[in-house]
Amino acid sequence: MVAIPNPQATIASIVKNEDRIFPGDLAHYFRVVMGHARNLENPYHNFRHMFHVLWQCHQGCLYHRAQMLPREIREVHVAAIFHDFDHSGRTGHDDLEIERALRGLRKHLEGNDEMSLLSIERMIRATEFPYKVTGELLSLGAQILRDADISQSLNSVWIQQIIFGLGEEMGKSPREMLVMQGGFMRNIRFLTAWGQEAFPQAAIDAKIAEAQELLAILDGA
Repeated sequence: MVAIPNPQATIASIVKNEDRIFPGDLAHYFRVVMGHARNLENPYHNFRHMFHVLWQCHQGCLYHRAQMLPREIREVHVAAIFHDFDHSGRTGHDDLEIERALRGLRKHLEGNDEMSLLSIERMIRATEFPYKVTGELLSLGAQILRDADISQSLNSVWIQQIIFGLGEEMGKSPREMLVMQGGFMRNIRFLTAWGQEAFPQAAIDAKIAEAQELLAILDGA
């Protein structure tokens, strides 16, 4: 298998379901996010993060599509779109952020997705951090979502998103965030075969080394 089955995928092509991997499309939900979500300009839990997770979930579902029903694949995509819906832009009470996301999901759920509500809710709850459910107990769809969510730390824009964006939400300085990143990334564990192939240990180690190097430069070492 290829860890990035469709690297040419765009947010538009995913929303339109051009790969034809689930029933229908996501146009309604894209319009909901663009028109109603109150977190789009947050420092970290923003439009960029929400659609980073959607793009990564799409890759994970393509990778594992032989193991998933089309309806489950759709559920993963919807959960990705809503997993941080209306996030407050503050940290420390992720359980409250999850409830905001679930309220948004329930309010804007399309009629043909009502049968999937409980499954989508379980996937979104699986992203609550610190984790409350052991990864091995999650469905494959929830594992894909959790892997996609955590992958932001290994993205090419991680300095902007993590060091500055998440740092602002946490009330931490760039230096404090660089120090924290080492410990955080040493504990990253991807659950799915897709996540382990797309984000191997070598990539995690390289990001830890980069954070340490940037910290040394910042400290004048």
